[in-house]
Amino acid sequence: MHVHQICDAYVDDFAAAHPVAATTIGVSGYDDQLTDYSPEGHAARAALARRSLREIEGAPPADETERVAKAVFSERVGLELEIHEAGLDVAALNVIESPVQEIRMVFDLMPTETEQDWERIAARMGKVPAALDGVRASLLTAAEAGRAPALRQISKVAEQAELWAGMSGAAGFFDRLAESADAVDGVPATLRERLRHSARVAQESYAELAGFLRAELAPQAPTKDAVGEQTYRLWSRYFTGSELDLREAYEWGWEEFSRIERKAAKVADRIRPGASLAEAARALDEDERYRVHGQAQLREWMQRLSDEAVTALRGKHFDIPDALTALECRIAPPGGGVGAYYTAPSEDFSRPGRMWWSVPADKADFSTWREVTTVYHEGVPGHHLQLGTSVHESTLNRYQRLLGFTSGHGEGWALYAERLMRDLGFLDDDGDLLGMLDAHLFRAARVVVDIGMHLELEIPRGTGFHEGQRWTPQLGLEFMLTRTITDPDHVYDEIDRYLGWPGQAPAYKLGERLWLAAREDVRRRQGEAFDLKEFHSRALRMGGMGLDTLREQLAAL
Repeated sequence: MHVHQICDAYVDDFAAAHPVAATTIGVSGYDDQLTDYSPEGHAARAALARRSLREIEGAPPADETERVAKAVFSERVGLELEIHEAGLDVAALNVIESPVQEIRMVFDLMPTETEQDWERIAARMGKVPAALDGVRASLLTAAEAGRAPALRQISKVAEQAELWAGMSGAAGFFDRLAESADAVDGVPATLRERLRHSARVAQESYAELAGFLRAELAPQAPTKDAVGEQTYRLWSRYFTGSELDLREAYEWGWEEFSRIERKAAKVADRIRPGASLAEAARALDEDERYRVHGQAQLREWMQRLSDEAVTALRGKHFDIPDALTALECRIAPPGGGVGAYYTAPSEDFSRPGRMWWSVPADKADFSTWREVTTVYHEGVPGHHLQLGTSVHESTLNRYQRLLGFTSGHGEGWALYAERLMRDLGFLDDDGDLLGMLDAHLFRAARVVVDIGMHLELEIPRGTGFHEGQRWTPQLGLEFMLTRTITDPDHVYDEIDRYLGWPGQAPAYKLGERLWLAAREDVRRRQGEAFDLKEFHSRALRMGGMGLDTLREQLAAL
């Protein structure tokens, strides 16, 4: 087979082997199934990766598009296999993206308009116990091999499981989902009863998982959060697609943090002369011009700003196909980490791209000055434009369109998009500008704190923060709370995220660093012929890839 054919066949086989991922990327036909997360299930997916890598290695590229596709596939799937061979897939448990969250969150992506939709939901809910049994078996296997997740992640995920099970004083997630079928015409009483039964079964299994995590897995767990340099290097390669010099990245993170901190201080002084960053932030939080009240108003504000960005940018600054003009903004179900995230459209665009905002359940008032730039990050010209363009691009094979995402490439672009919106004149208000600088300061701090905590590096002299000490989670939390102006609710979740998802958080700033450098390289080489809109269009049509592959491809523009 040719390279593109091998990649397309892999998507079909992978979807069958990982139904949760199939729904996530929008491949139809698996919405009534759940993934086998047992050690056997992980081994089966690894065998698929191994076989496909052999096939693609022996397939000479027929043209330049296949040469690129081969490089993308070999790098990405090869790293998936390395993760498996290191035993890290069976050990996956963290507060943001591991099988426990995947099983719950896949229901957010399922259609709910027809009787057939609810039949599939009922069938999938009924399979939650078996899926969580697989998770439990894998975690026990990891523990037996001395690779149990850290105690912090076990405790926090147990809390999430209890919330979704309805053990925290509010209705459980699956009960609420089943009850929402009552508002849909054409759902018969027998199906509604089956939904309620399946919901109870799913919630009982999450309650049992919480008990297992606390009683059986926690006693085997290390209390130390840092994963060490060897494991961190593998995860860093996975999330960035690059073999980084981690100490150079750490030092650059400090330099970038200091640079942004100085710029933010100047804006804070314009907002309130003589004010510190924290004082300017408090002034903005108290300003009614930057406030919305209630989660419904927050969602409406998100949607309005997102729609305005699409209208303003389309045609003038970006090529935005008709299929990408629809972007839904939603409030996420409770239980996940605080913050915004994006889910891409389905393969046929029957499910649009969506921007989700996860907020504390009891929070009713929101400051918008921090979040204007977040809408641009998650929507247009950020993730929605980037990932939607990949799905829409017919010149890419299905792997490139649906499975080629890498945090360094994707999050780097989204952070680059925030900065770009300032350059295009969309962040002229000082409050909104300080929000953008806050976001970038926060992402620079991530580079420092994530690498620093996991490698237990020394804090340099001249930083004004516990100089000469080595990073710990406690110091990481203190740094984020005192040296950034991010909402404290978000900060507490973030530290748990970094410790359980090593190497992902620095990918934002490190990816943006490459996008900026590559753009300036193309500008320098093309001179007066350089066209920013054309650069963006050509870059986005390449689809997702690791940073080293991206550097190579952009150098050819």
